[in-house]
Amino acid sequence: MRAAIIDGKAIAARMRDENRVEAADLAAQGWQPRLVSISVGDTAAAELYVRNQQKSAEASGVEFEARNYPDTISMEQLVGVLQGLNADPRVNGIIIQRPLPAHIPVKTLQKAVHPLKDVEGMHPASIGNIVYNDLALGPCTAVAAVEILKTLPLKLEGLDVTVIGHSEIVGKPIAFLLMGLGATVTVCHHMTRSVAMHSRAADAVFVAVGKAGLVTGDMLKPGAALIDIGINRVDGKTVGDADFASCAEVAGWITPVPGGVGPVTVATLMKNAVLATRMQMAHYRAQYAHTEV
Repeated sequence: MRAAIIDGKAIAARMRDENRVEAADLAAQGWQPRLVSISVGDTAAAELYVRNQQKSAEASGVEFEARNYPDTISMEQLVGVLQGLNADPRVNGIIIQRPLPAHIPVKTLQKAVHPLKDVEGMHPASIGNIVYNDLALGPCTAVAAVEILKTLPLKLEGLDVTVIGHSEIVGKPIAFLLMGLGATVTVCHHMTRSVAMHSRAADAVFVAVGKAGLVTGDMLKPGAALIDIGINRVDGKTVGDADFASCAEVAGWITPVPGGVGPVTVATLMKNAVLATRMQMAHYRAQYAHTEV
């Protein structure tokens, strides 16, 4: 194996240390960062995510409250809950856990979260801001994947990057984030005629499709960075979208699954929680100063 394995857990640990210092500073000013997690109905699928988020929050100096509502709750009731959280200055971030019952469309809920409390970076305003290179609260997985690339000894200006997958919350934001950093980006999707032709020409490849073994070693330029964002279950094991063994023979750097993008994504969520708290503090202080005048 020639590739250096990128340690996502170590990157996440550094981010948590930075977040803890920031969170303590905010708490000293009376703004203790606090997240509220919302899940609906049977939470078995989301329980692991919630536990990981809670552990990361505690390690980052962020308070965390998990709320579960019955699957009989109506869309209108749930939007009412979110509006209450939006108006509560003691709540700085709202997380919508997936999956949701069929009668509750996730996009409608995401739109109901105030952009200043959108720590997941899923609100249309948060996604749209990336086009303008305003990275205030970006989508966590996309931001985490790009942060990982930034830890490598590669010059991002002019770097040839191929992104495989063009979802609204991962692939497309990654492309815009990279363009904002000066990279030259190609985006591949299910209608791309030859994904391998594009990936072989790239200095870095991001893959986020949800298809195990999609990227193989013969699809990579020797020495390229491979950031694998996929999460799949195969024979009881969690694997990414890349065939790790063959890709590790060719790539210069590679993220493992698990232990790569995942931990950095959770740490990015906590970074967003701290950032959102600071933004809200500034917002309320400006509002108070205005009313005083």
